[in-house]
Amino acid sequence: MSEMKELLEDFMKTIKYAGSSNKEEMAAFHRFMEAVLKENKLDTKTKELISLAIGVARCCKYCIALHVKNALEAGATKEEIMEASMVAVLMAGGPALAYTTEVIKALEEFG
Repeated sequence: MSEMKELLEDFMKTIKYAGSSNKEEMAAFHRFMEAVLKENKLDTKTKELISLAIGVARCCKYCIALHVKNALEAGATKEEIMEASMVAVLMAGGPALAYTTEVIKALEEFG
């Protein structure tokens, strides 16, 4: 299995485990996530690009894998994804630039 797909699988296992051990908290988090990600003034693609940029800025491989995949599914182009990543680099500096490596890996696997 490829690295980014493996990260997503691991993350989904964590969510499942947390959901079984912390039902109330995870249910509340899930409702919050659905409310935030629902299309409103911003469309799904834009929200996924924002989420990706934050994942890059926070140096989270799991977030990067998930949001590159979701952004592509929402119609984002590779160029839009890389541009969002560069906004993260602007705001977070060198560590975010290093994590852009993970964006490229995810684009190669999911794109």
